[in-house]
Amino acid sequence: MGNTSSMLTQYDIEEVQEHCNHVFSQQEIVSLYHRFCQLDRNSSGFISGDEFLSVPEFAVNPLSQRLLRMLDGLNFKEFVAFLSAFSPRTSLQHKIEFIFKVYDFDSNGKVTFDDILNVLRDLTGSFMSEQQRQKVLARVLEEAGYTKDSSLVLSDFMKILGNSDLKMEVEVPID
Repeated sequence: MGNTSSMLTQYDIEEVQEHCNHVFSQQEIVSLYHRFCQLDRNSSGFISGDEFLSVPEFAVNPLSQRLLRMLDGLNFKEFVAFLSAFSPRTSLQHKIEFIFKVYDFDSNGKVTFDDILNVLRDLTGSFMSEQQRQKVLARVLEEAGYTKDSSLVLSDFMKILGNSDLKMEVEVPID
């Protein structure tokens, strides 16, 4: 599985299924493998950030730079695990854990007002002023029982998002 020129064995497919909690069928894993091989232009067995940016939908995503730090240098198994967060069959808990990692830019296990503000800045661009962003974020945090000085941990994200109907879904085309 390390070299993309090799074919997936049944064992490889089952191992990847196990690694991603069976959110993808065997047919979907084979399709993802073909896509992985297309992205891995130098056949190194890993996908670089530049190779990810060759996917137009990814390149135009306002959070692409944040996602790149999670993606750079993924092997196939890690690639599938990353994509599993977007499957409709993935648990809400897994999706929230993924979102937390996106917000926790310095990977210290805490999300601060500034971390959330940076994501909001990425998402809104010039459509909101800095003052508007800060005001909206302070209000949202206050309504959730937090302040600008709060550091949120994963359990806080679970509490805030756990009762939501969170949709993070991407269709995996089957060849």
